[in-house]
Amino acid sequence: MKRGFYTLMSAQFFSSLADQALFVAAVELIKGNGGAEWQRAALVPIFALFYVVLAPWLGAFADAYPKRVVMFASNAIKVAGCLLMLFGLHPLAAYAVVGLGAAAYSPAKYGILTEMLPSSQLVKANGWIEGLTIASIILGILLGGQLVGHMLSSRMLAFDFPFIETSVDTAPEAAISVLIFIYALAAWFNTRIPLTGVEMRPIPKNPLELVPDFWMCNSRLWRDKLGQISLATTTLFWGVSGNLRYIILAWSAAALGYSTTQASSLGGVVAIGTAVGAVIASMRMRLDSATKVIPMGILMGTLIIVMVFINNVWVAVPFLILMGGLGGFLVVPMNALLQHRGHNLMGAGRSIAVQNFNEQACILGLGAFYSLSTGFGLSAFGAIFAFGALVAGVMALIRQWHIHNLKKYPEEVEHLMKVARHDTSHG
Repeated sequence: MKRGFYTLMSAQFFSSLADQALFVAAVELIKGNGGAEWQRAALVPIFALFYVVLAPWLGAFADAYPKRVVMFASNAIKVAGCLLMLFGLHPLAAYAVVGLGAAAYSPAKYGILTEMLPSSQLVKANGWIEGLTIASIILGILLGGQLVGHMLSSRMLAFDFPFIETSVDTAPEAAISVLIFIYALAAWFNTRIPLTGVEMRPIPKNPLELVPDFWMCNSRLWRDKLGQISLATTTLFWGVSGNLRYIILAWSAAALGYSTTQASSLGGVVAIGTAVGAVIASMRMRLDSATKVIPMGILMGTLIIVMVFINNVWVAVPFLILMGGLGGFLVVPMNALLQHRGHNLMGAGRSIAVQNFNEQACILGLGAFYSLSTGFGLSAFGAIFAFGALVAGVMALIRQWHIHNLKKYPEEVEHLMKVARHDTSHG
């Protein structure tokens, strides 16, 4: 890999590390303020809000400026969201601002891969990026749990700046203060990413012109016989993965009686499995065989249902590692296939924006589904059971959809597979 790829990974690691830790801190902040259960669950969909609302403009924005500049500005927005949370804005509103920074960051982060590397290295690069992201999720969740725990928070709150009076009085607020510096470190790494030399695509003078362009790109991916399957699969996976962060916390409290600090370690366990699955997939899978992993999505939804019946931590740990491993093995080849088709059809930034729109809309929808389930009186177990059943059912429909395409459009699907095979072999 090129040297700039490792700088990109460093920037991604610290930005993602802070994202995950901030989620735990925000959950504890709402809990400490007496917020209802549905408000804590709503943190997941509120983070996805700007991914969906600004989707027509995010990809074009990432293609109009050097992507390292876009990523630097995105981390600055995340810092602003943290400061708003500290200054008393409701955590849901402040977390939405952090989501705005993440929404702007994502098309640049993934889009720069296709500018920096040949297509023959995309699966490997995705394996490293996803593996490192998962490592940051593991450490970020653990870091967030420890920062809001009594041992570290008491020491941070006891620290006093001479002649400076701050409003940091609780464990979650102390945690958020630390995370601001981690976001700043990620922003510094963004400035060290080399320019790729790819020609910029200027934003139209009338920004509304981007709306029909975005929907055309969205429709183009959904009409493509491989694009639609990879887009549907990755959309559902990230919808599940995004909400699983809170579901693990809720399940741990209900089944094991865990606190937020204790439950955060189990979230890290899922991420370990995902990292292992992602690395194995990057070594064993190729673009032209990516669709063979679809049945793993059905199994992942089934395992979410089974989780309701587990109440022993020694059973839970290997179970959660397995569930994460299936997800990691599923998403890496499908994500690479989607990037490949999107790059060929419309360009890197726009294709990633389309992908983000669909995935974050799924996070928003599934998060709303879970939040409403708890808001209408379902227990944590009942809401998780319904969530898992929905995921398994939709993934089964995606598999049948792919089988239908293979039967009805065999020549078109085979041609696209040959293109992927040729690009993988020759870069």
